[in-house]
Amino acid sequence: MRPEGEHRDPVVVVGAGVTGLAAAFELVGAGQPVVVLEAGSAVGGKLRSVSVAGIPVDAGPDAVVARRPEAVGLAKEAGLGDDLVPPGVSGAFVWARHRLRRLPEGLALGVPTRLGPLARSGILGPLGLARAGLDLLARRPAHEGPGDAAVGALVTRRLGRQVAARLADPLIGGIHAGPTAAMSSAAVFPPLLAAARTPGSLMRNLRPPAPPPSPPSGPAFLTLRQGLWHLAPVLAELVARRGGEVRLDQPVEALHPVGAGRWRVQGPGLDLEAAGVVLALPAWAAAQVLAEDPTTAGLGRRLGALEHASVAVATFAFRPGGPAERWRQASGTGYLVPAEQGLLGTGCTWLSSKWPHLAPGGPVLVRVSAGRDGDRRAEALDDQRLGRRLLAELRAVAGDVDEPLDAVVVRWPEAFPQYRVGHLDWVAQLEAATALHPGLALAGAYLRGVGVPACVAAGRAAARALLGQPAGSRA
Repeated sequence: MRPEGEHRDPVVVVGAGVTGLAAAFELVGAGQPVVVLEAGSAVGGKLRSVSVAGIPVDAGPDAVVARRPEAVGLAKEAGLGDDLVPPGVSGAFVWARHRLRRLPEGLALGVPTRLGPLARSGILGPLGLARAGLDLLARRPAHEGPGDAAVGALVTRRLGRQVAARLADPLIGGIHAGPTAAMSSAAVFPPLLAAARTPGSLMRNLRPPAPPPSPPSGPAFLTLRQGLWHLAPVLAELVARRGGEVRLDQPVEALHPVGAGRWRVQGPGLDLEAAGVVLALPAWAAAQVLAEDPTTAGLGRRLGALEHASVAVATFAFRPGGPAERWRQASGTGYLVPAEQGLLGTGCTWLSSKWPHLAPGGPVLVRVSAGRDGDRRAEALDDQRLGRRLLAELRAVAGDVDEPLDAVVVRWPEAFPQYRVGHLDWVAQLEAATALHPGLALAGAYLRGVGVPACVAAGRAAARALLGQPAGSRA
């Protein structure tokens, strides 16, 4: 037993995005001294706000999936349970066949499970609908092999090109900012792969049991009343209040193992010995840090091989009572744009409809996104030209509006790791290689999910690994 008052070296968490903050929160909850090192001037990473017409708005993710417990549970542990709010509306649209069309009921993450709602949506042409309908006649054994498969190829084989291009690609691909043509089914949508391997109709195999064991209860998504970005500073404050330390403007340039699971952490004006390290950086940034020591350079090369996509987000504020007012009363949260349309924008969120608490009676807020893997057109435009281009597309798709009161562009370079076919095998190899370096844990969106709940899970699991606890236990 360690004598009272004896010094304990901290575990160092590199990166103060939601992954790193979740890891630090877990560690201090177990009584472990923690130092969080963040290269930027603020905590949160992609949980960040931007002021649009004087209103703080999420510049990154604006909601979490309510059915996943990790992010919602962490918010409640942080004392924010009463601040969780659902969207004001549900449902969304897709730009298909020259107009906005409501997404049909019965979608399983962008893959239809019922032909009737799909036909009524008008998203598919007659030939595309007939092709999708052939799936319901399937009596043959499944032909999918035992390994991973690309989402786009699988959906195209079973339901046709139009379903893949107009539904699966904008929905599943939109989450990951990449095309589904090479996207891992095993990593992003395991039920799709399981359904494809089951004899008979893919659509029927994806349907939930009938009748469902219990009716769905509660909203599908939640955010914080102040904005999802608010979770980050609250977590940082709690870490500090429980004895941890959060240092901003402190980049880490190198890690060096010093034996017995201990590490030396170095950067400008920094030379710190740690009882363990949680490396909670994007894969490309973690690769640069690991490349500085010959013992971890191989691990860094594995991380550096992962491809990423860059995105940009333009948020507009329009005068209340003007033509954009219709978007405050919209019957959905926004719309998606399939890549086959050739537009720069990939989707739009009617923020004032989705989150009516943001600015009731004030400006109408709208967010348009651009950028996906393989499409770097947005990077060639400066902020002003990008904003004008996305505004023009917004008018062409959703109707004309007056000039915005304010427009703010936020860019997220190399922000979305691409989950290629075989991604989970890559993760397993990465974790096996990491296990050769005691006291080091990796965590981030490049492992098993890009959403906030997955990042929270990755951060807390990394912390538990260093604490020597089973991944599923609670501190």
